[in-house]
Amino acid sequence: MRILVLAALLLGGAAQAAELRSVEVEHEDGEYRLVSVAWVDAGLDETYRVFSRWDLSTLFSTAVVEARDLAPGVDGRPGFYVKNRGCVLFFCRTLVRQGYVELEPKTALRAYADPEHSDFVFSNESWTFTEENGGTRVLYELHMDPKFWVPPAIGPYMIKRKLKKDGGRAMERIEDVAQRVARGEIID
Repeated sequence: MRILVLAALLLGGAAQAAELRSVEVEHEDGEYRLVSVAWVDAGLDETYRVFSRWDLSTLFSTAVVEARDLAPGVDGRPGFYVKNRGCVLFFCRTLVRQGYVELEPKTALRAYADPEHSDFVFSNESWTFTEENGGTRVLYELHMDPKFWVPPAIGPYMIKRKLKKDGGRAMERIEDVAQRVARGEIID
């Protein structure tokens, strides 16, 4: 009996949870650059599948109010549509991004917003996935120029603060969705 209790304590202590390791935000000439590193306790395949399906975004991001995968364009690249709602201090906005995605299965995905259908002059994002310690490391990079005004004195600080505050919880939800994908509860 003692062996079972000890084993349960050791295994329970060994369980890992998603973590947001770093978030860096830079602002210059109206453009923002963001780099974050996170780790989730889920396999590379499942984690990649979660990120490559825009329709799953509402399951892990409270900022996403609508998201869907769009049919490939004439160039064969899949498309995406995302509507976010967020507030920084008393500035609240609904933002739309629509564009195309380039995929490198189980390695990377890149999303490019079409300025004609988005609230951004440009918004280029990339996610790079690497197996690490039985889970998946996710490197996220964003370079954007919004079509709306963001107060330069507080914008970068508040964006970074909000991402750090909400990003960790989002990574936990991403981890949960990826584990549900692995169990077959969410099917492609």
